[in-house]
Amino acid sequence: MIELPTAADTRALGRALAEDCQPGDLILVTGPLGAGKTVLAQGIGAGLGVPGPIVSPTFVIARVYRGGRVPLVHVDAYRLGSVAEVDDLDLDAELADSVMVVEWGGGLVEQLADAHLEVRLARSDNDVRTAELVAVGGGWQGRLTKLIRSRS
Repeated sequence: MIELPTAADTRALGRALAEDCQPGDLILVTGPLGAGKTVLAQGIGAGLGVPGPIVSPTFVIARVYRGGRVPLVHVDAYRLGSVAEVDDLDLDAELADSVMVVEWGGGLVEQLADAHLEVRLARSDNDVRTAELVAVGGGWQGRLTKLIRSRS
């Protein structure tokens, strides 16, 4: 469990994750409102060198940011109700050449890639935020081991 006392710490975690991100990476971000999902995406965008602000894609569902080392596709799946609705967005076509960060996508987007990283953000009653990083398949476990070593 990684403690994230400030929004800056959440952004820093995102930047650290982005260091090892490559085209085809899927990052699923879960957590309640206010846990820092978009802030984490901002850090990932900054780590990829994406110019300009990263804003929540809540009302447009997906935003594509180009101009960095790797394009970033930032998705908010909150209003999507089924895998069929995800399929209609053709996100799999974008994934091959980009890093995709999906908020609220649990149970909806995991099929887009053989492996993904799940970042489980939590926010306690006293406003302390934490992150749990869970590697699902592929080479994520090795990358997480490297990240954890670099943070200690």
